[in-house]
Amino acid sequence: MILDRRSFIKSTLLSSCSFLLPPAVLDLWTGEEQSLRLGLITDLHKDIIHDADLRLQTFLEALNSVSPHAKIQLGDFAIPKKENQAFIDSFNQGPIPSLHVIGNHDLDEGKTKEQVIQSFGMPAAYYFQVIQGVRILVLDGNDPGSPKYTGGYASYIGKEQQDWLNQQLVDSMEPVIVISHQPIAGTYTMDNATEIQALLSAHSSKIILAINGHAHVDQFLKVGKIPYLHLNSASYYWVGEKHKHYSMDAATHSKFPDLSRTCPYEEVLFGILSLDKKEGRLTLSGTTSRWIGPSPLELGYEILSKAEQELYVQPQISNRIIS
Repeated sequence: MILDRRSFIKSTLLSSCSFLLPPAVLDLWTGEEQSLRLGLITDLHKDIIHDADLRLQTFLEALNSVSPHAKIQLGDFAIPKKENQAFIDSFNQGPIPSLHVIGNHDLDEGKTKEQVIQSFGMPAAYYFQVIQGVRILVLDGNDPGSPKYTGGYASYIGKEQQDWLNQQLVDSMEPVIVISHQPIAGTYTMDNATEIQALLSAHSSKIILAINGHAHVDQFLKVGKIPYLHLNSASYYWVGEKHKHYSMDAATHSKFPDLSRTCPYEEVLFGILSLDKKEGRLTLSGTTSRWIGPSPLELGYEILSKAEQELYVQPQISNRIIS
């Protein structure tokens, strides 16, 4: 039985994990702001999941109970076409800033970055915004020009954007959070992940953490003193044609044909990231759901190992204890 949305929100935001911010980062947080709260969601996939509108509405209602300073979607949100515009606009409604990241699937059906930028209301493909004394750097991992490119979706940050990122980190007088769709570290990294890791590591004293979507996994790791958080998909894990199956009724699958190539989550997943200056503490409140139908492991999915699936491929955004 699916939980009532209010009961789901209440039950999934009760617990959290936290870790202390490094002193060097706190030294940069010099303004009058004492806290920062961000509502985070990624890979909702309006054009694949059957109940995208309900998932987004549940997320937005949850934000009303925590009063965030901004909300961020980390890509693969919705193809920028006429029938999706009301859905996209609903994310942007309200008094708090709405930050968007361009995901690879937001460029499906031949859409351009310019069309995504216009539809989503973004200032540019990559940009920054200072929220509560913290500089949020939003990257675009869809650049062309990768020497490793062999076809399919681009997963790369080009030189012009790298130069911009480096200059932002050099110039920033605020602590920094780095946001991207494609992972910079961990599972399914972008083509030049090692290069971007080195760039961030050179400025580790300014960086709180880097957050990404794309991989649909629940993962945390540290590389070069930078914490990297993989935010799980709001909607499902992709298993592809080999493991195609029906997890719902035939009418739903007929209307949403790609759904059969996924293992859907019963409820939406999202996170609330909170920074407290006085306590020097960062807290992530995650959400937990259940599989609709079999899990990838039960289907015999093999791209990730059994151990990796048991650790990372779960219908949850974990509450973590990070030292």
